[in-house]
Amino acid sequence: MDAQTYWHFGVAERWRDSICLSMNLQDDSLQLADDAFEGAVLLPPLDSGESDFRWGRVRLTAYLPKDASVQIFARASDDPEWDAWKRFQADGRVSEAVRTLFGPPRASVGDAWLSDTGRRLWLAVCFASGGTEKPRLDEVSVLAESDHMTDYLPSIYQKQDFTYRYLSVFTAMFHDMEERIRLSRKQFAPSSADPEMLRYLAHWLCADENMTEGELRSALPHVIEEYETMYTVSGIQRTVRHLTGQTPLIIEHFTVDPNDPSCSDPELYRRLFGDDPYRFFVLLPQGTFADQQQMERFLEQLKEFVPAETTPELVLLKQGVQLDQHTYLGLNTSIGEYVAAVIDETVTIHNDTTIGG
Repeated sequence: MDAQTYWHFGVAERWRDSICLSMNLQDDSLQLADDAFEGAVLLPPLDSGESDFRWGRVRLTAYLPKDASVQIFARASDDPEWDAWKRFQADGRVSEAVRTLFGPPRASVGDAWLSDTGRRLWLAVCFASGGTEKPRLDEVSVLAESDHMTDYLPSIYQKQDFTYRYLSVFTAMFHDMEERIRLSRKQFAPSSADPEMLRYLAHWLCADENMTEGELRSALPHVIEEYETMYTVSGIQRTVRHLTGQTPLIIEHFTVDPNDPSCSDPELYRRLFGDDPYRFFVLLPQGTFADQQQMERFLEQLKEFVPAETTPELVLLKQGVQLDQHTYLGLNTSIGEYVAAVIDETVTIHNDTTIGG
């Protein structure tokens, strides 16, 4: 059986062509007015282009609070005009006025099968609410073309109304199943998965489940790539940036190896960076952490994202520290060097200026 084709009402432009009673337009949806307990929307006629066309399924995408209800009204005809619809006005209760125009409701649920015949179809959707939360109509979908199970039966059965209506239930179930299968791939894409599935994908990919929905939709497409580079310098920088909001400098032992033949002063580099090849240094500004507890919590978290058998050493840099003259062995200081200066009448000597060798 082929997939179904639908007419859709679900954007502001389509709603503006309808007759709305106590229903307010909000973005691309219609919501029952705050001061109303009943409301309705009468859709403009749908033209199938075929006389005696047999209309089928109507589906509503709507939000119905606990104390709300919905009714679907329909009328089909080959006559292109229906003056009563154009002149419609609700002088009293909305539901009674719509019932007078259309007759009894076809369904009191958001998914119904019409079995009306006629080239054109007029639809009305009525809402009632007894609570503070108001119902909302997001979309109306009307089946335009579809295979039906009776199409595969002998012609004698195709003309039986009971058989058609009875098999319509299973036809709808079958097409719904096909539609869910067709759309299932969207549930595996972070950009289109619903919130519940998004959290499942985050758990599946071992992502940080404390992220907001927006953060997860941005992060999950790149999570595999991040796993591949997690234990590299760029990966550790990314982790530190995520935990602190600061981009760190990473210094590894081999980048300043005092045993390297090109090292001009091995003793100086041993004093500055030590001899442990399994230790690396994470340099951050001094104001990165609000207190000692926050810093210790960061160090505990960082241990989960570093290569095995390595030890991160946190160095908080004071403003003005010279990196090439800094020691990472617990003594946070810098060694200045002599800079020649000429003092004359144009030079201002500040109270924190040190003069001398």
